[in-house]
Parts: sequence; C-alpha cells; structure tokens
Amino acid sequence: MDTNSLLLVAIGLSMDAFAVAIGRGTVISRGNRVRGALAMALAFGAFQALMPLAGWYVGSGVARIFGEIGHWIAFLLLAGIGGRMVHDSFSADRGSTEPVLSARLLLLLALATSIDALVAGVGLRLADPATSIVRAALMIGFVTFALSLAGGLAGSRLGERFGRSMEALGGIVLVAIGLRILVSNLNG
Repeated sequence: MDTNSLLLVAIGLSMDAFAVAIGRGTVISRGNRVRGALAMALAFGAFQALMPLAGWYVGSGVARIFGEIGHWIAFLLLAGIGGRMVHDSFSADRGSTEPVLSARLLLLLALATSIDALVAGVGLRLADPATSIVRAALMIGFVTFALSLAGGLAGSRLGERFGRSMEALGGIVLVAIGLRILVSNLNG
C-alpha cells in the first residue's frame, strides 16, 4: 500500500481517538494541560500502533470475534465513561480523589478507540500482504498521537473557558461516539 493510502487509513483510524481526546480533555486543568494531553496521546497512539500489528499477526480468527463484539465493547466503555462525565459535571461534590486521567481510564479509552485498528490489521494483511505492517503501524500510531495531542489540548482549553458545561458536552460526545460505533456496525 502506498504512503498516501496508508496516511488516509491512519487518519480514518485516529478520528475516534481524536474526538475522545477532545471530550476527555475538557476536564484537564490548565496546570495539567500538556501532561494530560500527552498521556492521552501516548496511550492512544500506542494502542493504535499495536492493534494493527496484533491483527496482522494473530489473524482473522481473533479479529473476527472482535469484529462481532468489538462494537459492543467500545460502546459500553465509551457510554460508561461519557455517562460518568455527564453525571460528574452536575455533581455538587467536585472533590473526587480519582485522578482525571488515571492509568485505568487511559487504558479503557485507548482500548475502546483502537478495536477497529485490530480489524484493520487483518484487513491490511488480506488486502495487500506486501504492505509493511511495521511501517503502517508506526504511521497509524504517529498520526493518532499527533491528533490526540491536539485534541487533548483543544479540549482542555474549551473546558477551561466553558467549565462544567464542556465536561457535560465532552461526556455526551463520548456517548455519541459509542453509539455511532455501535449503530454503524449493527447496520453493516
């Protein structure tokens, strides 16, 4: 696969991570803006790079299972996290001891946004076995990293400017992304 085609695949696969980074970025405080956005970008980029490799090497059997239930997993994770963000935005108690971007939360978000990359790895192998999967995975990971970093920084600025309403909107965006993933896969 040529570089331009791989770049388009990378951009397409990174869009969910970009949108989630904006949504979750709304709760990152100004003092943690760069660190929080960087943490999301690293997690999302790493998962987006590793999943096509796994799909390429593990094969179509595992990807077929994830293809059949992956949209449900992504929906449940994103809807749960988004619903919690909406709830927290209306909660009077803002003194939660849980970090805004805990390692657990980052892993769940990274997994939810990268399931399609696992299936893409199988697709790349079937469509063009001559494609360098390492080159493709690095490109996918880098593009996701860059877009997630930009999304996290932008989301943080929006959250700073508009406060709790942006946290609620960010949660709604996560739920909407989960629904889009679910509906698009159920409709074929």
